[in-house]
Amino acid sequence: MPDLYVSWSDYHQKIEQLATQIYQSGWEFNQIICLARGGLRVGDIISRIYDQPLAILATSSYSGSGKQERGNLTFSRHMTMTTEKLGSRILLVDDLVDSGVTLQETIPWLKENDEFPIEEIRTAVLWYKACSAIVPDYYVDYLADNPWIHQPFEHYEYMKPADLAEKIRGRDVPAERLYGN
Repeated sequence: MPDLYVSWSDYHQKIEQLATQIYQSGWEFNQIICLARGGLRVGDIISRIYDQPLAILATSSYSGSGKQERGNLTFSRHMTMTTEKLGSRILLVDDLVDSGVTLQETIPWLKENDEFPIEEIRTAVLWYKACSAIVPDYYVDYLADNPWIHQPFEHYEYMKPADLAEKIRGRDVPAERLYGN
């Protein structure tokens, strides 16, 4: 399958579809944890729709050219949250599940590193790839051919502040300097 290119409009529509799917399941949660960076936007919007607290756990496993090389999973030392304690019924959100390693390792990490009892954790993503070792509880699209997904914010990974300033001033900046290859 060729790479999948997603527009901002499609991206937001998928988040709305995911929020609706969770609602229609009837499951009630009292905490959202998003995995940064990919799950930040998804978690933020779902948190707003459900009016539930959002916690952020930074993880990293991709590096290299175009951030397409999978490496070891790294967790931040702490989770960022605005509540005194973590909720007991957690919706764990990311943008996609590729290998499944991040979700597989995050669930026990949360249970081991939280001082408050967790009753249940369910997972939600926009895209679930067939190559994943884990099946998320909620997902919008199942991708049998495991395409590389190009999300609408990716071009910022190639953009440099000086090039952006030139663009804003109306000066010509080569597209590869702004958007990568």
